[in-house]
Amino acid sequence: MNPIAPPFNEQTARAKVKAAEDAWNTRDPEVVVKAYTADSKWRNRTEFFTGREAIKEFLKRKWARELDYRLMKELWAFTGDHISVRFEYEWRDGKTGQWYRTHGNEHWEFDDEGLMRIRDMSANDIPIKESERRYRG
Repeated sequence: MNPIAPPFNEQTARAKVKAAEDAWNTRDPEVVVKAYTADSKWRNRTEFFTGREAIKEFLKRKWARELDYRLMKELWAFTGDHISVRFEYEWRDGKTGQWYRTHGNEHWEFDDEGLMRIRDMSANDIPIKESERRYRG
């Protein structure tokens, strides 16, 4: 299947966000990395890196620590080849067992084929009780 490519309208932007949510919820770096250009540039909190191999290594580290990860993404804005989303995800710390809900936003830029060439992410983690979880699955 070909990626959803820009220029985006509301329908295609929402579909792109849903596809990203579904891919990330697999927790499979090999699945997730297919949405990015070979030289994709990322900022994830305080980490900056470039390329699919770096993305895969980041995701492996992330999901080794963030157990039972479950994500929700929501379209915030779009124009041309850009999409911005807000997100929440919940996870259990692999070392302490503490549950967290992470709130944040991402700003995406795509190439003409619909692969993400820039991902800029900011987030904050809030400790929660397991009984306060919103996302399961």
